[in-house]
Amino acid sequence: MEPLTAVVLWLAYRRWKRRKRRESRRFNVHPILRDRMTQSMFITLYPKLREHNEKFFNYFRMSVTSFDDLLKLIQDDLTPNRIYVLKDTVSAEEKLVITLRYLATGCYFADLHYAYRLGKSTIIEIVQKTCYVIWLKLQNIVMREPTKAEWEEISKQFQKYTHFPNCIGAVDGKHFRIIKPDHSGSLFYNYKNYFSTVLLAVCDANYCFISVDIGAYGKSSDSTIFKDSVLYKKLVDKTLDIPDPKPISQTDTTPLPHVIVGDEAFGLSENVMRPYCGKSLTTKKRIFNYRLSRARRYIECSFGILVNKWRIFHRPLNVDIEFAENIIKACCVLHNYVRLRDGYRYDDTLYETSLNSLNCEAVRPNARSKNIRDRFADYFVNEGKIPWQDMMV
Repeated sequence: MEPLTAVVLWLAYRRWKRRKRRESRRFNVHPILRDRMTQSMFITLYPKLREHNEKFFNYFRMSVTSFDDLLKLIQDDLTPNRIYVLKDTVSAEEKLVITLRYLATGCYFADLHYAYRLGKSTIIEIVQKTCYVIWLKLQNIVMREPTKAEWEEISKQFQKYTHFPNCIGAVDGKHFRIIKPDHSGSLFYNYKNYFSTVLLAVCDANYCFISVDIGAYGKSSDSTIFKDSVLYKKLVDKTLDIPDPKPISQTDTTPLPHVIVGDEAFGLSENVMRPYCGKSLTTKKRIFNYRLSRARRYIECSFGILVNKWRIFHRPLNVDIEFAENIIKACCVLHNYVRLRDGYRYDDTLYETSLNSLNCEAVRPNARSKNIRDRFADYFVNEGKIPWQDMMV
C-alpha cells in the first residue's frame, strides 16, 4: 500500500471514530448542567449571602463592599466577548464567585462542577484566568514597591510593636505542597520529603506582604532564593529607596542601616540581620536572638494567616506548576487586599510559631555586618532593654 493511501485511510478512520463517538453520547449537555440558570449556587445561594455580611465574609473571605470593588477592577478582563467567544456565557461576577470559593475552601473542581452546574473543564479555565487577572490588577495596588516615606512608616510600626529599631521587614520562605510536576525529577522535592514550590516573602508589621518571589524549586534554600530575588538585588545595588542610616540610641550616635530580619537560613549582611549561631551564647547574644525573633515572627504569622484564610493550601495543589503559581500569586494579593480593607478576624490569627529553636548554618559575614549586629545587641541590653526580656532567654 502506498504511504499516501495509508495516511488517507488512517485520517478517514479517525473521522469515522469521532462521528461514532458523538453519536454514542447520551446527550450534548448533561441534564444536571441544563439546570444552571435555576439550580446553580450562584442563583440560589449567592443573592441570599449578600443580604448577610457575616455569612458572606465567611463564604468568600471578604466583605460585600470589598467583593464589589474587586469585581469592578477585574470585570472588563473577565466579561465574555460576544464576538469571539460564543460559548462563554458565564458572567464576570459568577467567575469571581467560583474562584473565591475555590481558594477559600480548597474544594476540588468536581465539587464546583456540581455546585455551580458548569463543566469541569470550564471551571478549571475560569479559576485559572481569574487568578491571573486578580494578580495582574491588584499587584500594583496592594503590593507596589514602597516609597521612602512608606519604608519609614514600616520601620515605625516595627519599633512600636516589636521594639526593634530600623527594621523595615521580616523575610522567610514558605513551602506549598504540590503534586509532582511531569518531567521535573527531584527539582521540587524538598528537605521535608514532599514536593513543593516556594513562596519567599517580606512582610510589614501589619502582616501584609511587601514583596513576594513565587515559583522557586522546592529543593532550593531560602537564602539562595532570596539572593536571586529582585528585592535583594535592589537592596545590594542601593536602588530600593530605603531610608538613610540613622542612630538607634541617644548615647551612641553612630548611624545604623535599616535592616530586614530573617532566621538562620539567611546570610548576615549590612541590611539583613540574622541570629547569632551556637548553643553556648552569652546573655547579650541570647537577648539579641529573642528580640530578633519577636520581629521575625511577623512573617511566620503572615504565612499562617494566609494559609488559614485561603484554605486551598491545606492540601496539595493538584494542578500544573504554572497554574499553582497563579493560585499563590492571587492569594498573596488577596491577603493584602482583605487586610487593608476589612482588617482582620481573630480566628485568622490563630497560628502558633516558635520564637526559639534556631538551627545554625555556617556563613562568613564580613566585619562590618558583624559590627552592625553587635551594636544592635548592645542597644538591646542597655538603652533599648524591655522589662521582660531577661525572663525569655
